[in-house]
Amino acid sequence: MPRIQVFQHVAAEPLGTLDPLIRRRGHRIRFTNFERDPDAAPNMDRYRGLVVLGGPMNVDECDRRAHLRTELRAIERMLELGRPVLGICLGAQLLAHVLGAPVRRHPAPEVGWHPLATTDAGRGDPVLAPLGDAAPVFQWHRYSFEVPREAVHLARSPLCEPQAFRFGDNAYGFQFHLEMDEALIERWLANPRYLAELAADGHPTDIETIRAQTRQHIATMKAQSEAVFNRFLDLVGRPQRRITLPSREFG
Repeated sequence: MPRIQVFQHVAAEPLGTLDPLIRRRGHRIRFTNFERDPDAAPNMDRYRGLVVLGGPMNVDECDRRAHLRTELRAIERMLELGRPVLGICLGAQLLAHVLGAPVRRHPAPEVGWHPLATTDAGRGDPVLAPLGDAAPVFQWHRYSFEVPREAVHLARSPLCEPQAFRFGDNAYGFQFHLEMDEALIERWLANPRYLAELAADGHPTDIETIRAQTRQHIATMKAQSEAVFNRFLDLVGRPQRRITLPSREFG
């Protein structure tokens, strides 16, 4: 039975709708929660896939959050083994960083529902294709990545050009949050820390607008995300070729 390692950073950012999909497929999940155990160092050779979730920290905080270096090394190891990796928001930024791409503070936070447009490559991508030409997706980020040089750009939004990429055949970075459902969105809207960060950035926190847009878009996104995530999970059970990466040091 394939085992999947999941890196979680805070309790407020779980697997969401991806959790039951993984369990339904019969994959075993091993959570590493770095909020509870910042010194954890999982042996990635034991896992057939890796999902790296979001969180309020950033790649440039490695000096203060040593677990970020652990995660960078773990991602690099999974790429060397040729095993599937999915990075969501912070997870995508960590994946991009491993692949040598800059991660920077975005000019303005992208929060709430935003239109996502797939590129030509995205529309034909084995995993992301169910999103079609365009789709409303949920966003919550202040930092963004550049698409790594050897990766394929899969999606963009009006406020943030690099929204999704694929490296090789089975490593994906999504800046957006396909894993959200109504309950998880409400949880974030009630999180004082998240709202305070938005206010500090001068971002309007129109909660009622986000709620109204959630009612309008959530069913479509959930259906599309189920198809996308299931296609990613198809990769987990397949034998993967090894990839040789240039040597990099993360401290």
